[in-house]
Parts: sequence; structure tokens; C-alpha cells
Amino acid sequence: MVNITINDQKLTVEDGITILSAARDAGITIPTLCFLEGTAPQAACRACVVEIEGANALAASCSTPVRDGLVIKTNTKRVREARKMVVELMLSEHVGECQTCVRSIDCELLTLAQNLGIRDITFSGESVAMEVDSSTPALARDPGKCIKCRRCVSICRDVQNVGAISAQFRGYDTVIGPAFSRPMSTVACVQCGQCAAVCPTGAITEITHIDEVWAALDNPEKHVIVQTAPAIRAALGECFGCEPGTLVTGKMVAALKEIGFHAVFDTNFTADLTIIEEGTELLKRLEDTLVNGKPAALPQYTSCSPGWIKFAEYFYPEILPNISTCKSPQQMFGALAKTYYAEKIGVDPKDMIVVSIMPCTAKKFEANRPEMADSGYQDVDYVLTTRELGDMIKMTGIDFLSLQDQKMDEPFGISTGAADIFANTGGVMEAALRTVYAIVTGRVLPVDGLHIKPLAGLEGIKTAELTLTDTVDRWKFLEGVTARVAVAHGLGNASALIDRIEKTGEVFHFVEVMTCPGGCIGGGGQPRFTTDDIRRARISAIYQEDEGRELRQSHDNPVITQLYEDFLKEPLGHTSHKLLHTEYSQKEMLTEV
Repeated sequence: MVNITINDQKLTVEDGITILSAARDAGITIPTLCFLEGTAPQAACRACVVEIEGANALAASCSTPVRDGLVIKTNTKRVREARKMVVELMLSEHVGECQTCVRSIDCELLTLAQNLGIRDITFSGESVAMEVDSSTPALARDPGKCIKCRRCVSICRDVQNVGAISAQFRGYDTVIGPAFSRPMSTVACVQCGQCAAVCPTGAITEITHIDEVWAALDNPEKHVIVQTAPAIRAALGECFGCEPGTLVTGKMVAALKEIGFHAVFDTNFTADLTIIEEGTELLKRLEDTLVNGKPAALPQYTSCSPGWIKFAEYFYPEILPNISTCKSPQQMFGALAKTYYAEKIGVDPKDMIVVSIMPCTAKKFEANRPEMADSGYQDVDYVLTTRELGDMIKMTGIDFLSLQDQKMDEPFGISTGAADIFANTGGVMEAALRTVYAIVTGRVLPVDGLHIKPLAGLEGIKTAELTLTDTVDRWKFLEGVTARVAVAHGLGNASALIDRIEKTGEVFHFVEVMTCPGGCIGGGGQPRFTTDDIRRARISAIYQEDEGRELRQSHDNPVITQLYEDFLKEPLGHTSHKLLHTEYSQKEMLTEV
């Protein structure tokens, strides 16, 4: 520990932390534009400069470590003028379009300019006109709005281990984007949207489908239904001023009904279905290996997260056989909606529009994959992010916080707590273990408390093991087997885990991978700005939702049981295989995707 002084406030802080961290811990605000929690400091924007007694130059607080005896000032005239000049220079070449920019109400650059008292742009820098790149189904990149803070580069390279974008050229000519100024669709971008989530301006945004959804709702010939992912209910409230982690499930349903959807369903329903199919698939692979002597692709990797699937197609094609053939819950829902449900309510599938509300921009890409049309139609027509739904609700003038709670519609509105926790890192694994353990032993999964603690939390890679005993007759071959599972969230952690397995030969039977840090609750389409504290708040809310459920195991969902009796017949059966399963293939790095 060392002693420092910030703004005449004497502090004892940990040696080696940055001035920025020390100030924030003390409740002292220092503005930043390039700083990104969990990544190496860039010191690129210089908005965080401070004055250190005895130093000739101002110091970037995000990258300057404390040392004993430092005396720091964060708000001197020299500091204020330096920050103001830095921001004015950014504004001079920033193509703002604040009147119509999607980020105008939550633009960090605009907010900082206002906080610094900038009323005129002193400098008349040249604005370089650059074409907007909207070549992917999920993300649009507008270089004219880029302030070159490099947050997107940091999260893409250092957190996600993808490296689809980087700084091109030098000095004034610097452009942040794909190599060789290629379109985003031609590089190994997994469209996770983490770049859009951390961008301080409108330089990277999701491609919106709000207008298309309104057009569908206004078309009397169309039957428009909506599904909502589990992570939405713990984050949507933030769009209306609620604290992170505020559960707004009932208000969300009420808002969607008031908007005009013909039915409001829950992606949780098909999350329960995914567990039945994926759990059965895992047990079959184990049986093939342990009983039938057939080499099965183990460990089995989960397939719910489309950014992860694309990441594997680009960087780890050798493990594609190990990935579960199950479609994601979003896509299972669309396939069932345009077959089972359409027939049930007497609607021609060509007249049914399926809209998804997702925390994830990659879901937009997933919905457009050619593999996702086994119903005979595109399974999911449009995907809106949590942010887009918030915008759509505001367009209607609905007073969201005053809405009376309503319930999801049947039959696809019935779900269990196991489906809720799909939103959290470790949640899919816990949900699967609840059901697989019950199938194999006939008993409820024993846990310390209500959850599998080694799989919870924000540690990047988590592992757990469970020895199976007193198995029922059908599964006696698993008696005494110690099942080993692993969980990774964030693609950098996924990469580290895969490399570890390949290099060491460490045995796992089942591996969960989520693209985004924290899982879906930290998705690229969630309300900005997502920090670890916000992730923890959302995770806690999702666990709360699960713990309040009467049914907490996917196989206890009565509507899932009825669905198999009436339509699917059996897990991994002919109909399930056709509608609910798929295959993936290697993608080339620099070709049109």
C-alpha cells in the first residue's frame, strides 16, 4: 500500500494500480473515452489527463501507476483546458449527425463535450467522408463517426480473440476497421456486437429491423408473433431508468402486447426443449463410447451461442463434430412456430412472421443462416436487440414503468427455471446437468444451495465434476463414471480452454461456451454500458427468477411433454432431427460469408 493525495484528499491505495482506478475507488470522477475495463490501457484519447505535482507534462490517468507520495490534481485550469482541446479536436473531424444518430441520447463524446462546457467547435478540421459498411446482417460500421479510441480493437482482439478490426494507416489517415479496408462481411467477424456495445459514439451499431417489424405489424395479412430471450427481462428496464438487474418480465410482456403482436411467447420454452434434445444427444454419445465401442465426438460443446459457432467455424474447424447438433432455442422456436404452432392455430406459415427479442447481435446473423429454414420457410424473420425493443416501446409513447404485469401466452409461454438461467454463464450447463442427472439417477441433482456454485460467477473458465452413483437400469453403464464439465464465457476464454484440452488431453464430457463476457446478460445488444458490476446485477436477477419458479427442471415442463406426445414423438427422433438439429462447416477467413 502507498499514500497519495488526490485533490487534497489523502488516500492509502494499493501500490501499482492506476491513478484512474484510485480516483474512482475514492469517488472522484475522471472522464475517459478509450478506457475499457478488463483490457490493457490505451492512453489514446487523453481525456483522462491529470496534473501531478513536480511533473512537466500532464499524465494519462488510465495508464499511470500510483507511487508513494504522489500529489495529483484532476481539475486544474491546465487539466480542464487540455481535456477541452482534446475533445474539440475530436469534434472537429467527427461526422456527428446528432439530430438523427442512433447514439445521440447516449453518446459518450457528446456527453463529455457538454460536461466540459464546449459550446463552439474552435477548430475546423477536415472531415473525411467514408462509406458506411452495412455488409453484414448484424452490424454497421460508420468510419465518419469513429473517434479512434480503439475500444473496439481492444475487445475484439484482447477479450474475444478474434481480431477482425484494427488500426489501419497512421496519423490523420488512421482508420479503425478490417484489414485492407475490406467489408466486414469478408473477414473473420463473428458479429457478437461487443464492439458496438463498447463504442462511445455511433461508429459501430447493430443493423436495425424496427421498420420491418412495424411493417409486418401493420400488414393485416400477417400473423406476427414474438419470442423473448431470458436475458432481456433482467436488462430491458435499464432503457427506462431502472437499476441494472431489475426484473421487468411482466411489463415487457404487457408492452409487447400493446405494440400489437398477436402472441407473446418465451424463448425459455425452447430453452427447455434444447435441454431435452442436447441432454439426450450427450447421453447417446456417452453410450456410443462406453457401451457400443464407437468413437464419439467428446467433449460435446453447446451450440446455443451463434457467435461461438461462427468462431469455431473460422478458428477451430477441427472441433465442429464435437459441437451439439441442436439449433439454438431461438431457431428451435421459429421452426416449431411455422410448423406445429401454425397448424395448431390454422395459419399458413407463409403468412406468419416470427420476431425475436435477443440480447445478441449475432442472432441477426444466425436467423439468416441458410441452415435455418427446415420448416420450409426462414425460421425466424426478424431479430431485435434489447436496445431496439427499448426504442420501439418509446416510439409508441407507452409509459413502460406504469404498465401492469401480464403473462406470456400459451403454449410457448410455459417454461422452467432451468430455462431462465440460460442467460448466465454456466446456466446452460447447470440446466443440462439438472435434467441429465435426473434421467440417469431418478433423483434431483444435489447442490450446495440452489445452484452449482463452481459454475457460477465471472471467472473466465470454470470446471466441475460429478460422480454418478445409484444409476437406474437403463443407464447402469454410467455407474461410477465421474462426469467432468467446463464452462467458458468470452471467446478469448473459449480459445484458451480449447487449446488447453488439445494440448494436455484433459478429459471433459460436456463444455458450455458463451460468446459474450458474462453470457447472454452481457450480450452485444444489451443496454450500454456493461461493466462487471452490471453483469453481476443481471446475473443475480436471473438466478432470482429461477429460484422463484415452481418448476426448475426442463424435463418437468408439461407443455414440452405434450409437444413430444403430439408432434415430435421422441428426442432425437425423425421430426426433431429435421426441425431442431443442424450441422456446421468450416468458413474461410477472407471470403464472402
